[in-house]
Amino acid sequence: MKPHLACVGGEDHPLRIPFLLAVRERGFRVTAVSSDDGNAFVPHGIPHRRLSFDRFAKGRGELGEMKAIRKLLIELRPDIIQSFDTKPNLLTPLAVRGQVPVIRTINGLGWTFSSREPRALALRPVFCGLQGLASFWTAATVFQNRDDQVFFERYRLLGRGEGRLIRSSGIDVEGFATARHRGPSAATMREKLGLESAEIVIFVGRLTRHKGIPTLLEAIPRILTQRPKARFVLVGPRDSEGPFAVRKSDIDRCAPHVIALGARRDVPALLGMADVFAFPTQYREGVPRVLLEAGLAGLPVVASRMPGCNDVIEDGWNGYLVPPRDVNALASRIIDILSDPDRGRLMGSRSVDFVRERFALAGVVDQYCDLYENVLASAHGTLSRSTPTVLLAKASGSRQLDGARQ
Repeated sequence: MKPHLACVGGEDHPLRIPFLLAVRERGFRVTAVSSDDGNAFVPHGIPHRRLSFDRFAKGRGELGEMKAIRKLLIELRPDIIQSFDTKPNLLTPLAVRGQVPVIRTINGLGWTFSSREPRALALRPVFCGLQGLASFWTAATVFQNRDDQVFFERYRLLGRGEGRLIRSSGIDVEGFATARHRGPSAATMREKLGLESAEIVIFVGRLTRHKGIPTLLEAIPRILTQRPKARFVLVGPRDSEGPFAVRKSDIDRCAPHVIALGARRDVPALLGMADVFAFPTQYREGVPRVLLEAGLAGLPVVASRMPGCNDVIEDGWNGYLVPPRDVNALASRIIDILSDPDRGRLMGSRSVDFVRERFALAGVVDQYCDLYENVLASAHGTLSRSTPTVLLAKASGSRQLDGARQ
């Protein structure tokens, strides 16, 4: 029997479908567990179980989530568990308590270590304490950028588990190219949105304050003074962002120069019509998937000098890095690219090969599967690293959560 991997994440879990399919091709049986409704997994034959992770719940809400995780994983009986996102990374190890190996991927340190708000500063020691506690029941911790790995090592948040750097969750290069090819042309997309002659600056991501949307909105009047044909397209959900959502009135105030499209499934086509990708995040990212997509689309990028962003963008080579919250710097660099489209195209072309070579899904999945087999072998010490996954499955059996039933 193939080893069973349960992959736990939040509402963005459908974005990991290519990752899960590639893991399955390498000999694992895969079940997805997430806050998503699961419909996106059905066409791919990936079993999905819904488990709500409320990003804004505290206290008793988190205790209830932990109990739900434990109950579900007792039912699923996985051989190994992979978690993504802040809450699953904290709650899954605490729920399982070492009865099944858990690998957590730190895809950024998020709002707590990005915001200057007093509440965020107060939560930092709490976060470190919880991560340290979770580390006791974590077999391995994956980091998407070196900055986060250094942080965990400095504050001894790895426990007894292994720490490993695997840059990003990978991007399906061929899948992205296929979506671009099958989607509408750039001219068609521009015509649909009434942007035929515009210089398009695009942002893709959650419309939350911590992604730097207020900084971008504030920069728009300064950009328009020199580039009056510039238009700004915002792609991503807003209503799901609770107290952190950018106010609709702030976006509406910038009309008609700003178009907010909400969440979309045609992101490759939308990127294909743009001239610049703006990503003024204030958030401690892992490696932002949207920067990889912008890179494959051949777009020059203006991003914040933040962990994760500087793993994809080299300042002055394939885009520009600016200080977070710096309106003038953001506006200036966007103007620079729009004013010199040939240089912008050269920058964007450099990203295509860079992303293909460093962040392609196949290479990332190889690293994860190597880690999974090492962890399974370590959990069953008589097996060597070279033991085939089928033997690992036989050794792991179905006993790992039996103790939880007693």
